[in-house]
Amino acid sequence: MKPLVVLAAAAEGEPNPLAFHLTEFLLALVVFGILYFLMKTKVVPNFEKTFSERTAAIEGGLQAAESKQAEVDAKMAALEKQLGDARHEAARIREEAREQGAAIVAELRAQGQAEQARIIEAGKAQISAERQQAATSLKAEVGSLATSLAGKIVGESLDDDARSSRVVDRFLADLEAHQQGAN
Repeated sequence: MKPLVVLAAAAEGEPNPLAFHLTEFLLALVVFGILYFLMKTKVVPNFEKTFSERTAAIEGGLQAAESKQAEVDAKMAALEKQLGDARHEAARIREEAREQGAAIVAELRAQGQAEQARIIEAGKAQISAERQQAATSLKAEVGSLATSLAGKIVGESLDDDARSSRVVDRFLADLEAHQQGAN
């Protein structure tokens, strides 16, 4: 319906709204040129300046972040190396402690065995001395009994030491020979 209104208005003598008007066109062109000039000289440089500042800030932040990341990586590597060294040192210390413990145990075992051998030797020496003392005591007692018995059998006194010693030695030799033959 609008086209009919426009045709009706044109028929009544009013100017056509769709017709080209040179003054309006030139006025629009001048206003557009002023706006273009103002945008190009005032607004766009401010946008460009702000954009370049933000770009520089972002790039600087990225570079700073990369450098901080590199520092962190380097420090982490150093800490991991120190941790590895500390673990290695701890393992070495544990191994040394094991070796020292084994050496102490071996030393104490050797001391214990030496003490045991000394005690056994002392016991054997004591037993040997007591056996020797018992044998001497028994020999003297057997000798006096043998002398008195021999004196009773022979009918004469064997108070002479040399004679009684010979009789005792012969009696003991016979007794030992008899024991060896029985075994």
